[in-house]
Amino acid sequence: MAKPSMLLVEDDAALAELLAYHFRREDFDVRHTPDGEEALLLAREGTPDLVLLDWMVEGLSGIEVCRRLRRTPETANVPIIMLTARGEEEDRVRGLETGADDYVTKPFSPRELVARVKAVLRRVRPALAGETLSYADIEMDTVGHKVRRAGELVPLGPTEFRLLKHFLQHPGWVFSRERLLDAVWGRDTEIETRTVDVHIRRLRKAINGEGMPDIIRTVRSAGYALDAGN
Repeated sequence: MAKPSMLLVEDDAALAELLAYHFRREDFDVRHTPDGEEALLLAREGTPDLVLLDWMVEGLSGIEVCRRLRRTPETANVPIIMLTARGEEEDRVRGLETGADDYVTKPFSPRELVARVKAVLRRVRPALAGETLSYADIEMDTVGHKVRRAGELVPLGPTEFRLLKHFLQHPGWVFSRERLLDAVWGRDTEIETRTVDVHIRRLRKAINGEGMPDIIRTVRSAGYALDAGN
């Protein structure tokens, strides 16, 4: 599978270098320009899978770049996330009305931005959202519905698969039984919270092979977390 391609339009050289580093580490193909006009040329030369666009850039403004990308058939449906120091609601609304899919106000954490970008890709282009989720020695192919631990195939039932997928999307986070019910079974479910414990036990039995550390941590009175350091 080809890497997801990103066009980064940012005229702060230090920030651009930092973002390019983080996204390349997440296996994105990143092209960068500090200039709005050049951004349009680069988008025409090769349609990106996503545009990360600063509001204030050299040449054309980010808003105008967004507007023109939306008017061009080849880029009309490309997800656009705008970066800006402007936090006022009116500016956010203007950015979204121009065609941006999401809006991130500076300062922000690069890790948070990576997560937001992946969320937008999952929403609009699920095939590009990265079919493989991984943590420690666990790998999940979300399209092929296969899980491996330390390279060995792990057979999982559909509910255990969804449960592990949720943990892999939020490693280290502690989830209460109620939150896991909402995330994995759905908000309208009539299932009791103790059902979560049953499926956690099944998941543990499946992925914690002989001699392997238990990667699911039980947090007393709080819930469960995927945690390799427990």
